[in-house]
Amino acid sequence: MSYNSSRRIQLNQVEQSFSLNDVTTTLFSNVSFNIEQGHSYAITGPSGAGKSSLLMLMAGLEQPSGGSVCCWEQDQAKDMSNMRQLVGFVFQQFHLLPELTALHNVALPLKLRGDKQANRKALAWLDNVGLSHRKNHKPAQLSGGEQQRIAIARALVFEPAFIFADEPTGNLDSNNADEIADVLFRCCEQQGAGLVVVTHSEVLAARAKHRIMLKKGRCEFAVVGRNS
Repeated sequence: MSYNSSRRIQLNQVEQSFSLNDVTTTLFSNVSFNIEQGHSYAITGPSGAGKSSLLMLMAGLEQPSGGSVCCWEQDQAKDMSNMRQLVGFVFQQFHLLPELTALHNVALPLKLRGDKQANRKALAWLDNVGLSHRKNHKPAQLSGGEQQRIAIARALVFEPAFIFADEPTGNLDSNNADEIADVLFRCCEQQGAGLVVVTHSEVLAARAKHRIMLKKGRCEFAVVGRNS
């Protein structure tokens, strides 16, 4: 599938801190790198290092305490508010609407955009993640692995430039985790979407081409994997 590979997210000297009881804690500082569409990235580090905060900064959902986050398209800087229309999310807890069927959960992002082909596109994505036969089932009738497949389809159905995944296999056993990793990386590659994954799993992190390691307020960026 063709896609605009020139989209990227640029972090420049980013710092993130928070204050509690008049004490300021800095999660990380002096963080600078680019995230490019069509590539895969894993954010790793110990609990409390700021992995999820870094993910939210990249997605434009949080503002940094210092430095800047900017999105680029065709070598032109864009406001991060524009970027929010180009990103999809996959979370550890799935966040499916319990009253909706699998089909309608996947179709929802398109329906909110007024897409009259929402159900058709959603069914195609259910087929892509191997769950078209479960289209009329509600989340409570699906396994954890099936629910995460639905969440992946929902995240990709509107053809985002980037997918941000926060511990997408954290609630799954090893077999389901491997299957979900396969689906996530395959679907993002087919779609031409950049993939950024926060994970404690070394197995999952090793699948990404780039590794972003957070530890003691420092960030290291490396090319370590084999995928794009």
